Amino acid sequence: MRRPALMLPGAALALLCAAPALAQDIEPNAEPIEAALKSGPLTPDEVLRSSALTFPQVLEAFEREAAARADQLGADGAFDLMLKGEYYDRLTGYYSGGFGKVEARQPLRLYGAEVFGSYRVSSGDFPIYENYNYTNNLGEVKVGALFSLLRNRDIDSRRFAIEDTRLAASQAKLDVMLVQLNVQHEALRAYWRWVAAGEEIRVFEELLEIAEARQVGLTREVNEGARARIALTENEQNLLRRRTLLEQARRDFLTASNSLGFYLRGADGEMVIPTREMLPDLARMKSVAKPEALAATPVSEVIRNRPELQTFKIALERANNRVALRRNDLQPSLNASVELSRDFGQIGPGGPGFDSTDTVVGLTFSVPLQRRTAQGAVQRAEAELRETELRQRRISDQITTDVANILANLGAAIKLADLADAEVKQANAMVQAERTRFRLGAGEFFLVNAREETAANARISAIRAQLAGRLAEASYNAATMNLKALGLE
Repeated sequence: MRRPALMLPGAALALLCAAPALAQDIEPNAEPIEAALKSGPLTPDEVLRSSALTFPQVLEAFEREAAARADQLGADGAFDLMLKGEYYDRLTGYYSGGFGKVEARQPLRLYGAEVFGSYRVSSGDFPIYENYNYTNNLGEVKVGALFSLLRNRDIDSRRFAIEDTRLAASQAKLDVMLVQLNVQHEALRAYWRWVAAGEEIRVFEELLEIAEARQVGLTREVNEGARARIALTENEQNLLRRRTLLEQARRDFLTASNSLGFYLRGADGEMVIPTREMLPDLARMKSVAKPEALAATPVSEVIRNRPELQTFKIALERANNRVALRRNDLQPSLNASVELSRDFGQIGPGGPGFDSTDTVVGLTFSVPLQRRTAQGAVQRAEAELRETELRQRRISDQITTDVANILANLGAAIKLADLADAEVKQANAMVQAERTRFRLGAGEFFLVNAREETAANARISAIRAQLAGRLAEASYNAATMNLKALGLE
C-alpha cells in the first residue's frame, strides 16, 4: 500500500472541525502549562497560552519595543534643561580680577528656540580687554532667547529625532503584534499537525491489529489443512508492510511532537514535548467554521487593521519627516536673539557704565553657495518615500490575495472532507462485504487485504482533508487578526 501523507483519521474530521474557542484571555498569572497538562488532554487553548507567554521570539519582540522606547526617551533628552557653572580667577599677576557664573538653558521646540538665564558676579580688577567681565557688587542677571527664522524653524535634527523615535516605538509595538500573530499561527499549525500524526498512528495500528489477528486464524487453518500455506505467507508479507507503515507513522508523530514542543513551553521557558497520552478527543472538538461565516468581515477592513500596513503608514510618516528635514538643510540660516541684563548692588570697579539695564537684539545670516550635499540628501529621501509607497501597495495587494486564497482553500477543504468521509463509508462497506465473501469461501485473500488498505487510505485522505481545513482556518484567523481565536485577546 502506498504510504499516505501525514494526516488525521476519519475521527479527525470532528477534531479539525471543533476546537472550542481556540484561545482564552491570557492573564499575567495564567495557570502554568505543566499544571494544565496534568488536568487532561492538550487543547489549542493551552498551546496558544504557552506560546503567547513564553515563546522566545515573542519575548524578543517585547525587548525590541522596550529598546525603541528607550531611544525615544534618549531623544527627548535633547530638550533637557542644561545647567552650566564657570569659575575664573587670577592667582598671581598685576590684575586680580575673577568671577563666578551659573547659567541655565532650556531648548524649546517652537521655532527651534532656546531661552536662558544666568547670574554672574565679579571681583577685583580686569585688564581693559576683559572689562566685559565686570559686574556690580551684587552681580549681574541676564535672560535671553534665540530663535530660528528660516532653517531649523519648523524642524531640526533634535525635533526630527524625537518624532522619529516616537514613530519607531509605534512600529516596534506593531512588530510585537505581527510577531505574536505569526507565532500563534505557527503554534496552531504545529498543534493540528501533531493531532493529525497521532490519528495516523491509530489508523495503521488498527490495520496492523487486523493482520495480526488474521495471522492467528490462518495459522490454525493451515495447521488443520483447511487452507493452503501460501495464504499464511501472503499475510506475513502484509504484516511486514503494515509494520513498516506504522513505524513511519510513529516517526512522523515524533517529529510533529518535537515541532509542537518548540511552541509548548513551561513557565521557565523550557520546551515540553507532548506525548500520545495528551492527544485530545476528536469527538468533542468543534467543526471548522464555514467560509461564509468567516467572510462576514470585509476584506478592506481586514487589510486596514493588519500590522504590516499600519507599519507602512508609520514608515511613510517617517519618510516624509526625513524629506522635510533634508529640505530644511537647503534653507539659509537666519537666527534672531534677544538679551536683557541688569546689574545689582553698588557700582563695582568697572564704573557706572555697568550700572544699567541693557537690552540687546541680534540677527545672524548664513547660506552655503553650493548645496549639493543637501540636495543629494533630499533626492535620496524622496526616492525612499516613493519606494515605501510602492511597497505598501504591493503588500496591501498581497494580503488581499492571501485572504482570498485562504477562503478558497478552506471552502475546498470542507468539501473534500465531506467527500472523504463518504469515501470512508463506502470503503468500509466494501471491506465488510469482501470479508464476508472470504469467510464463505467465495472471495480471495488478496482482495480482502486490498479492500482493507483501500479503506485505510480513505481514512488517511479524510485526515488530510480535515487537517487542510484546520490549517486554512488558522491561517484565516491570523490574516484577519482574530485575536480571540489566536489566544491574544
